[in-house]
Amino acid sequence: MSSQHTLICGSIAYDNIMVFPDRFRNHILPEQIHVLNVSFLVPEMRREFGGCAGNIAYNLRLLGETPLIMATVGDDAQPYLDRLASLGLPDIHVRRVPGAFTAQAFITTDLDDNQITAFHPGAMMFSHQNHVRDAQGVRLGIVAPDGREGMLQHARDFAGARIPFIFDPGQGLLLFNGEELLEFLDQADYACFNDYEARLASERTGLSIEQLAKRVDALVVTRGGDGSDIYTEGRRLSIPCASARALVDPTGCGDAYRSGLIHGILNNWDWQKTGQLAALMGACKIASQGPQNHAPSRDEIAETYHREFHASLW
Repeated sequence: MSSQHTLICGSIAYDNIMVFPDRFRNHILPEQIHVLNVSFLVPEMRREFGGCAGNIAYNLRLLGETPLIMATVGDDAQPYLDRLASLGLPDIHVRRVPGAFTAQAFITTDLDDNQITAFHPGAMMFSHQNHVRDAQGVRLGIVAPDGREGMLQHARDFAGARIPFIFDPGQGLLLFNGEELLEFLDQADYACFNDYEARLASERTGLSIEQLAKRVDALVVTRGGDGSDIYTEGRRLSIPCASARALVDPTGCGDAYRSGLIHGILNNWDWQKTGQLAALMGACKIASQGPQNHAPSRDEIAETYHREFHASLW
């Protein structure tokens, strides 16, 4: 285990998940879309702890790390802060924004697994009020989805302090044009996209994935059930998916994957082993509902890795 910190810059959010015990199509009339006024009774609801920074930190804690979270939350954040404390995750760089709500998604799913989602960014839009320089003992950083200005600022701060970091734009990639994406990549040491984001980054910058990869030490592209690719030193490593105990919920799998990348980088592992751990963490997550409800022990992670890849993890 590393003795120095990872600084995770990103969102903390609540996911409010509701189940509509019917089908949207039975209640939305196509010819009346222009005057849509519909209400869904949702007797089943749950609230999950989420947000990319929270999810990545949770998975790193499973791996034995104690990362620092840099995020902004609202007046309603106390249950999340209590959770961080119970996990042994420090919140000294989690800033409260008075008068704001913590970022949250409201997701309604019907019997056909169709979803209607509303996302309120809330305090996340004030992420630029946090500064990388305020964190001590940081060896590695990650810029995960957050407020636009915060993402730009944190990347520049990491680069200015010469702290290596991962650029992980996620759904926030849509906030940036091609020139800004190239600026992120030129500042970062590593980058991580899913396959859709990689295609979008390529379109916006006018460069191929291989050309984008040359701007960082390693560029990772996750491809869901098709595994992932790691572009580094002019070559592409193909990392297969790890076997999952069950396929329950993909929410948060990408964040779990990133925790494996971070752990491997912190421990100076080669990219094959790093990618395999990342794949394994994603497989651990997908077997549970919600982004932070899987809880394998460190020993169980090591045993599963040995069974899956026929090699020792630690």
